[in-house]
Amino acid sequence: MSVIKKVQALGFHWKTYDPFLFCAHHLDKYPEGRDNLGPNMPLSRRSLGQDFDLSNDWKMYHGHEVPGFPEHPHRGFETVTIVLEGYVDHFDSGGASGRYGQGDVQWMTAGAGMQHAEMFPLLHSDKPNPLHLFQIWLNLPRENKFVEPHYKMLWGEDIPKVKVLEGDQAQGQVTVIAGEYGGVRAVAPAPDSWAADPENKVDILLVHVLEGGKVALPSRTDKGSRTLYFYKGKEVRLNGETVAVNNQVSISGESLVIEGVGAEAYLLLLQAEPIDEPVAQYGPFVMNTMDEIRQAYADYQETRFGGWPWDRSDPTHDKGQGRIARYANGRVETP
Repeated sequence: MSVIKKVQALGFHWKTYDPFLFCAHHLDKYPEGRDNLGPNMPLSRRSLGQDFDLSNDWKMYHGHEVPGFPEHPHRGFETVTIVLEGYVDHFDSGGASGRYGQGDVQWMTAGAGMQHAEMFPLLHSDKPNPLHLFQIWLNLPRENKFVEPHYKMLWGEDIPKVKVLEGDQAQGQVTVIAGEYGGVRAVAPAPDSWAADPENKVDILLVHVLEGGKVALPSRTDKGSRTLYFYKGKEVRLNGETVAVNNQVSISGESLVIEGVGAEAYLLLLQAEPIDEPVAQYGPFVMNTMDEIRQAYADYQETRFGGWPWDRSDPTHDKGQGRIARYANGRVETP
């Protein structure tokens, strides 16, 4: 029986399955930056505030001066932001802030409700500022929808990277963002996450397969979702079946061998046991019923989820600021 259940073309937003809600792939070839950390290029022909033209090499998204996503609310789920290249400036309604990138991951639990801004500062004025990131939305079970908001940094230096060998011959590498691979466990996620319980078998893995190399993925889940997103390379063979780049593949729970064909292959794997509860999703809120969605909007209108302590909706850190996390309790952390 084929390990492949379904193959679909990749777009900007990738289709996901319970408990994953959403996955966006940002790949922007930003030019040199200006003193305000925005692009040193004319913006007059862009739809500022709503620049999602995928035909362009880079986008401003909801930003007007600096690319990114100014102040906006969330409730009822988590964001996992994996930044392979470039930087993100984080600010939130609890007073926390940070700058992360170049292999870092931010794990943020919106829980009962928070606002945050995610801006993409272009720090280099003398060379391009490429950005490459994934943002994954991971649902929270009903019992955790109203937990206290929380964010945690998984610094790139601490994230396990498992080299795959056959004898002494390199085959590839697996970066363990969540869950485990080859007996190596990821850094602990946010404490109220569905991923915090190993029984839920939440794995977020970045899989790099050398050309002609083979990387095995053991069986992990029988009833859960298991999806490979093949975003860079040429072809892979999955237990002998060929799949071209720019496709996502829903796969069965059995053991799988990925072989790189024609070029190195880069894939994202999302797999987990399902939460298996009703999902009501509207805009930035994810609850179990539409009544709860309406209540989320009412609560946000009344409380602004704690307000916004920053002097603008699209704040950034100073150009010279390094990677850092400043938490709401005053604690400061660096890699």
